[in-house]
Amino acid sequence: MTRISHIELDDRNLPPPTPEIEQERKVAIYDLLEDNSFALPVRDDRVVPDGPYHLQLSIREKRLVFDIATEASEKAAEFHLSLGPFRQVVKDYFQICESYFDAVKSLPPSQIETIDMARRGIHNEGSRVLQERLEGKAEIDIDTARRLFTLICVLHFGG
Repeated sequence: MTRISHIELDDRNLPPPTPEIEQERKVAIYDLLEDNSFALPVRDDRVVPDGPYHLQLSIREKRLVFDIATEASEKAAEFHLSLGPFRQVVKDYFQICESYFDAVKSLPPSQIETIDMARRGIHNEGSRVLQERLEGKAEIDIDTARRLFTLICVLHFGG
């Protein structure tokens, strides 16, 4: 019951993603729905609605918004995170992804592997930042944080 069963990205005001970004998005959503851990902790003695949860991610007024509902479409929580702590790691992630996509086309496997290791390292850093920012708001494991970070990057791409 402590999981996300449905996810939606509110990207109405964003430019269309590149094919690579669209692929990253599809894979992240698929993987996230297959396996995730997402729980809302008790805060101020308020009742926490049981999951599984529906999550809508969006960027509004330069803030990352997590809008969470129950399976019965009842509001469970909403929280807004500053995008500031994510800016540099998202920028670094896009740069390394661009290098990776270019490398796959022409470089030998050993060089591709080196770039991919750097890409994973930056991705892990972004996931760590997300877990820190969600502390006290939502409890997620590292794999869920990684997949959510990918989706945050997709939203940043147009933002």
